Amino acid sequence: MHSKPYHAYHKRRTTMTVKILLDTDIGSDIDDAVCLAYLLAQPACELLGITTVSGEADKRAMLASVLCKIAHQQVPIFPGAEEPLLVPQGQTKAPQAKALEKWEHDTGFPHGHAVDFLRQTIHAYPGQVTLLTIGPLTNIALLFRLDPDIPYLLKGLVMMCGVFTGRFPDAKREWNALLDPHATAIVYKAPVGRHCSIGLDVTLQVEMKKQEVLERFALSPLLAPVIDFAEHWNSDTIVFHDPLAATTIFDEHICQFTKGSVEIELTDPNLQGATYWQPNTDKSRHEVAFTVDTERFFNRYFSVFREE
Repeated sequence: MHSKPYHAYHKRRTTMTVKILLDTDIGSDIDDAVCLAYLLAQPACELLGITTVSGEADKRAMLASVLCKIAHQQVPIFPGAEEPLLVPQGQTKAPQAKALEKWEHDTGFPHGHAVDFLRQTIHAYPGQVTLLTIGPLTNIALLFRLDPDIPYLLKGLVMMCGVFTGRFPDAKREWNALLDPHATAIVYKAPVGRHCSIGLDVTLQVEMKKQEVLERFALSPLLAPVIDFAEHWNSDTIVFHDPLAATTIFDEHICQFTKGSVEIELTDPNLQGATYWQPNTDKSRHEVAFTVDTERFFNRYFSVFREE
């Protein structure tokens, strides 16, 4: 097991920080780990806590703790809901957990407290917390149902979720939205003041060959575990779905957002979780990313990592 294989990774602090709570299904698609590494390195990010969701939530929490330890940051981590609200679980395993034996990580986490942790933290910082969701929305739906005041207390809700254009005809539904469609519907109905979605049709534009990604990741100690995790991600390319959502919190010019209204398909069993977008409606409470500056994104993403 690697104990401290690299020099301490010290984040460059800034006086202007954004308080963030991260809800993630780290351990399946590699981009969750890529996103968490960015947040830990981003000097403007004050990461208040991490909750995990979907099958093997404990192992997902362990994977998150690997990166926090490399970053030398003590971030509260809570395993959350492992089962969707109503439909069967479509993501029972966390394949990247096979890499855990190589890295120091925590093994004991509080159980049954993820939603309450989110609730208490948001109440402690009213109007200051941005909730970033990069997994199925079960935890967030439970949070909003448990405490209807939460949507009003958030500074913003930023989600990697949905498909909103026909830019990629084969992309009819997005994974996070369809894994727990009823939770997705609850979250999109919530009266959040600023509700931003970065959909699959935009994130598919920020991909990089896996070999190039691994070469660039090798320059930073914080990204070293991600390289190991990626060995269990069987694809020749890595799409930066979740990191794109995260970077928009710190740079409003990476994506262009349009206001409108999103509805979730629940009736048709073959389309459950589909996201239907209507721009500029009377009930425009959602902001959806429609364009991305790919070069700007990659520059912003890699700029936070220090070479050693």
